Amino acid sequence: MRKQVLLTAGFAVVIGLGTYLYAENNARESADPSPADTQTLKQLVHDYSSRSITAESASISSTQLIVKESDGKSATYSLPGDEFFVSIAPYINQTHPCATHSLTGCQGEMVEQEFTLSVQDAEGNPVMNNETVKSQPNGFIDLWLPRDKTYHVTIEQNGKKAESDISTFEKNDTCVTTMQLG
Repeated sequence: MRKQVLLTAGFAVVIGLGTYLYAENNARESADPSPADTQTLKQLVHDYSSRSITAESASISSTQLIVKESDGKSATYSLPGDEFFVSIAPYINQTHPCATHSLTGCQGEMVEQEFTLSVQDAEGNPVMNNETVKSQPNGFIDLWLPRDKTYHVTIEQNGKKAESDISTFEKNDTCVTTMQLG
């Protein structure tokens, strides 16, 4: 009898814990992160991009960061409601087609190189003006831009230039691999 009571109690605890974790995960997926969470999320994205932490896969859409660990665990984090993540891989010779950026899989040609970057909104207002940036070990330059806008991006290096218009609406891609320096 005592064994049955303990078994039933243990089962109840497991169900309760599972319900709590499920509810907590759903809340994390649907809620906009707080400012402190936003900084933590941005640092997490940076750490995957810079390859200072690893996972089986980490991809970032226009609304979520999705991380899958090698042990089968996964986590989904909502991105800030007012900022859009986009990652740009300037190139000279080699690129790859991409829409949703894989922080752990996408590899650009120009690794850890310096570029001059300018970003202007559709009205011509500078968001970044001739700023020196360095691509990460994955060859990408990560940007967090205000959502629901269109921007003109110019990347320059050693007299070569690439220009492109990008948008930060929910349907837009987070991976830009079409900016060939020439």
